[in-house]
Amino acid sequence: MPESQTPDSRPPVGTLLPERLPRPFDPEAADRLIQQVAEGEAPARALAASPGGAALLRALGGHAPFLADLAQREPMALVRLQERGPDEAFDLALAPLRRADPGAARDAVGAMLRQVKRQAALIIAAADLAGLWPLDRVTGALSDLADGTIDFACAHLLLAAGERGELRIARPANGARPDPRAVCKGSGLTLLGMGKLGARELNYSSDVDLMVLYDPEAATYHSDRAGACYVRLARDLVRLLEERTAEGYVFRTDLRLRPDPAATPLAVSINAAIVYYESMGQNWERAAMIKARPVAGDKALGEHFLREIRPFVWRRHLDFAAVSDIHSIKRQIHVHKGAKGAGATIAVAGHDVKLGRGGIREIEFTAQVLQLIWGGRDPALRDPTTLGALAALAGAGRLDRRAAADLADAYVFLRNLEHRLQMVADRQTHRLPEDPNGLARIASFMGFDSADTFAETFLRHLGRVERHYGSFFEAAPPLSVETPGGGDTGDLVFTGVEDDPATLATLQRLGFADPASVAALVRSWHHGRPRATRSERARELLTALMPTLLAAFGRQPHPDQALVRFDTVLGRLPAGVQVLSLLHRNPALLDRIAGLLGAAPQLAEHLARNPAALDGLLAGGLTPTAADPAAGLPALVKDARHIEEAMDAARRLATARKFEIDAAALEGTIDADTAGELRADLADAAVSALLPRIMADFAERYGRVPGGALAVLALGKLGGREMLPGSDLDLVLLYDHDADAAESTGGRRSLAPSEYFIRLAPQVVSAITAPGAEGRLWEVDMRLRPSGNKGPVAVGIGAFERYHMTEAWTWERMALTRARPIAGPPALKRRINEVLRAAITRPGTAEAALADAVAMRARMLRDLPPEGPWDVKAMPGGLVEVEFVAQALQLRHAAANPKVLATTTRVALARLREAGILPAEEAEALIRAERLWRTVAGLVRLTIGRSRDAALPAPAVAALLRAAAPLLPAPAVDLPGLRAQMAEIAGEVRAVFERRLGPLGAAPAGSAPMGTGAAG
Repeated sequence: MPESQTPDSRPPVGTLLPERLPRPFDPEAADRLIQQVAEGEAPARALAASPGGAALLRALGGHAPFLADLAQREPMALVRLQERGPDEAFDLALAPLRRADPGAARDAVGAMLRQVKRQAALIIAAADLAGLWPLDRVTGALSDLADGTIDFACAHLLLAAGERGELRIARPANGARPDPRAVCKGSGLTLLGMGKLGARELNYSSDVDLMVLYDPEAATYHSDRAGACYVRLARDLVRLLEERTAEGYVFRTDLRLRPDPAATPLAVSINAAIVYYESMGQNWERAAMIKARPVAGDKALGEHFLREIRPFVWRRHLDFAAVSDIHSIKRQIHVHKGAKGAGATIAVAGHDVKLGRGGIREIEFTAQVLQLIWGGRDPALRDPTTLGALAALAGAGRLDRRAAADLADAYVFLRNLEHRLQMVADRQTHRLPEDPNGLARIASFMGFDSADTFAETFLRHLGRVERHYGSFFEAAPPLSVETPGGGDTGDLVFTGVEDDPATLATLQRLGFADPASVAALVRSWHHGRPRATRSERARELLTALMPTLLAAFGRQPHPDQALVRFDTVLGRLPAGVQVLSLLHRNPALLDRIAGLLGAAPQLAEHLARNPAALDGLLAGGLTPTAADPAAGLPALVKDARHIEEAMDAARRLATARKFEIDAAALEGTIDADTAGELRADLADAAVSALLPRIMADFAERYGRVPGGALAVLALGKLGGREMLPGSDLDLVLLYDHDADAAESTGGRRSLAPSEYFIRLAPQVVSAITAPGAEGRLWEVDMRLRPSGNKGPVAVGIGAFERYHMTEAWTWERMALTRARPIAGPPALKRRINEVLRAAITRPGTAEAALADAVAMRARMLRDLPPEGPWDVKAMPGGLVEVEFVAQALQLRHAAANPKVLATTTRVALARLREAGILPAEEAEALIRAERLWRTVAGLVRLTIGRSRDAALPAPAVAALLRAAAPLLPAPAVDLPGLRAQMAEIAGEVRAVFERRLGPLGAAPAGSAPMGTGAAG
């Protein structure tokens, strides 16, 4: 049998020539059908008895159980085909659509539509198999059938809406039967046929792709309720067409080609659709709109819509961006099934004739892309049909004539094959059978004598298509990556309206637990849901970036969660082209982002709130030799026009720098010591830069106190330059002024010195803690001032000195060992240092230091137990005990040996060792333990925050094991191993604590009260 029928080789109309029909593959099934038809009415018996009729029945029954069932139920349709020819028989099958009353009951309408579908489908199949119609007439008849049934169903539903009072749909005044066309005209409802239906190329068992649009002002009584009315119409239409009964069904229906189907209702207003395509329309939607046409409802309204979006589809100018845009359609729409590469062979069994290599999709795509490239300037190239487009492109010199002929021949062959596959059981399949018997059936159905002959012809067509297709798009960059198990992913497809099975399988191999959800998320990006992906250039970059991006996130321990965090970041970007370009050009940056989002929720939230932090990552991040991250802060604050602008500048820079420090600590490019120092330096710089601006702003209102000065004293982790992620600032504000100063001068209002500084101090705290667009600088803890939380925020230097020289508890003096002034005039800072030295070395208190420290630690263990297994600060042998050893021994020996004083714990321990107060091995053990506890505490804060669960997420475990390795006797291989070594180190700390300070027992009655900041 020829691969396609030409006009000269087709038999006369109505002639059923046995030699033109395929011989039955299953003779027994063929004979059963003939016998069943012969038992019917006289015309059916005559059909079965005629040579042509018998050959047709044998072809139907011997290959396709579905067609055999139709022939048995509707034999008169075949009789009319034999007597009158396929065109008239088909017209008679559609006649009920012209005669029936669209206002009839729903059940009657459904039954009529299903009968029309059965009879018309049978006639189309018979005319196809008998060679009476060429391919374009077959697909055109299938499309006419769909148009007619959908249009009648719309008229029926519009009348029902009119009866409910939802739409202005009037019946004829004389009670005559309503004309469906008159009902639909002016109804405000239009249905566009998309895909195969729109191009009049419908498959034999295809669903129908529809876009339901409406004009809310056309026929509704209340335009604000139009959406609900037309959505109900769309839902009822789908139900009416898809309802399956013993009589069959009309058509499977797909409404997902509407604008942004995940976010829009089933029916979309015309204006909303136009706005969508003008602002967010995608590459694949441009290609899809080539085939769009009104098929039902108010067709004039549909034509108006297509005219309005014509500039979106057909562009007059072709620049570099547009060429890249066209290339991205291939990466978004096309899917290679099976092996790739030179020498790869195509397996016939199971091959997908639509999506597989050399298949229908490649032919369609070739035509569509060339149309999009050249059709903006040449309207003659805008033919919606594939064969018509190929001919037009060849005629215009845009496609080689030999290539066009090869593609057209292959298209006819593959579409005929697709129809035979679907005729067997009325399944929407495009895949050849896997088994030899199934392949032999299809070969016979196609008219071949053997499966081998069929396979030879099939592969020849696929080879030609693949060769031409490859030559057209060989320059397009690939959209594939290597999966962890080896092998190429193939092109990843996230546009369109449904999940691509191969893409889902690839996502699973990449490590994603829920591929469907990931695909839906990425598809939302392509639909322009985030503002960052609404431009064409952004989506083009996104498409090119997608394989690398998914591979980077797939390498994370919890890739789905990390990708959701990236979605949050993407959703808050004001624009996407710059960031996506950076990621596209810098795969290493993408790996860093994926790692941070996968491991640290807090950093992920920061990225989401502050996308500008990506710039810091691009710069390569911090290293141990990096420049001071706060170097530019004083200049920014100084250049600000007013205090609010200065605060904003400080917050902006400090927030970005904190993120960079935390990211570097998480990634292991800086250790806990360096990270703590950098965080403290940042806080020092921010506070010292802001303080003069705050005082100057305050002075505009209240003037200045003669000789007045304010300084900021840092304690705790800030004072020791050992800050952890999220550490607050332990601060004390100290002031001084001339002894004879009575009030401030030079302002709009005068204040007494004490009141002046008491009012000024909250301004300083507020500047540090006030929230802004980037969050707040830091939280502030002022409980370490002499009066605790109950007294004034600012303390005079004299009062501070008197308190610590006469009244301070041991724990408060221990806290002073880490105190250092970070902002204020040099003279006041020198005075503060003198007071600190005097308070720490105060005579008569050294002997009590050790006993008080032991008592305080005992009370802490009793009243403030660890909050969980990862509270390395409060746990026995934890950070508090290391710090207590350093602080108590400094108090004990500083009077005799001031050189042991140091605000940083590890430096103090080293000086105690050098002074012979701590044995070297004990000092080294405490220094290693203190560094380990800060490392663990910092990473736990970054990855999980607070946790009472000993188990940790995989990203946290990986970060801990990496960072702790150089601080352990032997690198731990897993979390239990790390916990075991931590327990041993805690035991060593406890042993040193008790040897140097004293054994821990119950806290004695009346022992010194504890301040929360005693250990930082």
